[in-house]
Amino acid sequence: MKAVVKKEAGYGAELSEVAIPETGQDEVMIKVKSTSICGTDFHIYSWDDWAKENIVPPQIMGHEVAGEVVKIGARVTSVQVGDFVSAETHIPCGQCYQCQTGKQHICNDLKILGVHTDGVFADYAVLKEVVAWKNDPAIPATYASVQEPLGNAIDTILAGDVAGKNVLIVGAGPAGLLATGVARAFGATKIIVSEPNQYRRNIADAMGADLMVNPLAENLEEVVSDATGGVGVDFVAEMSGHPLALNQGLRSITAGGQMALLGLPTEKVLLDLSADVIFKGIKLIGITGREMFKTWHLAARLIKEKRLDLEPVITHQFPLEQFAKGMELMQNGNCGKILLIP
Repeated sequence: MKAVVKKEAGYGAELSEVAIPETGQDEVMIKVKSTSICGTDFHIYSWDDWAKENIVPPQIMGHEVAGEVVKIGARVTSVQVGDFVSAETHIPCGQCYQCQTGKQHICNDLKILGVHTDGVFADYAVLKEVVAWKNDPAIPATYASVQEPLGNAIDTILAGDVAGKNVLIVGAGPAGLLATGVARAFGATKIIVSEPNQYRRNIADAMGADLMVNPLAENLEEVVSDATGGVGVDFVAEMSGHPLALNQGLRSITAGGQMALLGLPTEKVLLDLSADVIFKGIKLIGITGREMFKTWHLAARLIKEKRLDLEPVITHQFPLEQFAKGMELMQNGNCGKILLIP
């Protein structure tokens, strides 16, 4: 089969012919119908410091997927050949304290599809049964493959109980754009999006943002203050991981507000905890992945019942062979969600 392989340390990846993987007794094989590029995939492709610490080449890339089950292992019971599935990318051990107390998504021995295992940028992929999510056949494959990052956005926004609240979304990459739509779907009153890239600010507008701010050209804190009558926002969804953006977001929150952090900083972040967190009574919430499988039910309902329109976010589709074009777009930022179709 063909697959996008990170063959060695360094920038880039290659489209290669590789053996179709074996299917273990507790695994399912899928014929991949649609995949989408994540920021994590770009970290691996560009071989940044995070990738150097977490990836052991050679390895098939990718983790956001939808496909048809074509083979099941001997011990698999919950999935059948012909089922249409996506993948929860957090592979839990099932034995640790976190797994046994309903927190599989932060398993103490967590493995991540496409990071610690071969991924899904390929004709076929093998998934552990425990992470195979059965899709409603009514959901298009292109949307089904985006449920994984949509889950990140859902968990981030729901951490703020946003109904009736003013919300600031910092960073309008694909996750931030999805978060904008989710905040609108869950009843946020005013949604402000901070993003330096004009292309992505335009998508944020289409996803339901009320105000788009270029933080490089405008004073974000002043804009937020003016937009909220001097109060500040109730909740910030930090999606960028940029140290300056994180601090701007903190200073834009009203006393007693909340910030959920999904963006991953690539360097240490200096915070004024006394002024910006402690004396303001701010609650900081770390978000990792999705709750298994509560978030998946919410994502599927939002899509199936048309409470969330994903069309503005999905800006490009390429055949798998043209994966490098997708990575180039990720680098310059003039894209939303990019799909790769085998």
